[in-house]
Amino acid sequence: MGNTGYETILVDVADGVATVTLNRPERMNAWNATMGRELPAAMRALDGDDDVRAVVLTGAGRAFCAGADLDAGGGASFARYAGRPDEAAREDGPAFHPFQVRKPVIAAINGHAVGVGITYPLLADVRYIAADAKVAFAFVRRGVMPELASHLVLSRIVGLSNASDLLLSGRTISGTEAAALGLASKALPAAEVLPAAQAWARDVATNVAPVSAALAKRLIWEGLTDTVDAMLRKEQPLFGWVTAQPDATEGVQAFLDKRPPHWSMKVSSDLPA
Repeated sequence: MGNTGYETILVDVADGVATVTLNRPERMNAWNATMGRELPAAMRALDGDDDVRAVVLTGAGRAFCAGADLDAGGGASFARYAGRPDEAAREDGPAFHPFQVRKPVIAAINGHAVGVGITYPLLADVRYIAADAKVAFAFVRRGVMPELASHLVLSRIVGLSNASDLLLSGRTISGTEAAALGLASKALPAAEVLPAAQAWARDVATNVAPVSAALAKRLIWEGLTDTVDAMLRKEQPLFGWVTAQPDATEGVQAFLDKRPPHWSMKVSSDLPA
């Protein structure tokens, strides 16, 4: 599977892993209206492709995403490009974000990530980051405010005090500090970020049952606002269901046989209602 005609992103699928690359390197992958339409379209397509078991999100060149493309100037630029990716997506249908993809999504933040360049990968499941990347939730320094549910998600990831520090000051931190705060799982030399993320994704694509991952991912994201009792009520019937499925039998047998598993269930057709 190749690029399929996108203007601002590249999509490549190999060995069960889709790599989505923000591809405006001459603009440090700054977010524009076209990217705001194409990323949701790509995420939706990958969600429906059973050959894709994991997704890697990265950027071309030396930056991941420098935030809004503000060439047009003024607040209209934010409304169109940075602050309203949902609105841009609605021209071609509802927004579809990484947390909605029913496969694990890892962001390989290969360089600077500012504004929407950091709130968007917050909606991925895992983040690796370049140690020397500059990271800033700079919205309040541009006269606007953070978006993409970052007021909720960031505080769950790094804690309320750290989230308040980053969101209310808009200050710049390094990738190393981002990892120390828990904003990213690993800080690595820039050249190692994408290979490490792809290795993680290939391991998932081979060894993780796709329906099991889809169920676990949904519960993780719903757990942002659920109580413990509510989560128990969701988990218990799903656990009973999944243990009776063929992938549970295969997972145990593959472990006993010391061989790679051969998963038969599909996200597109076998998830419970």
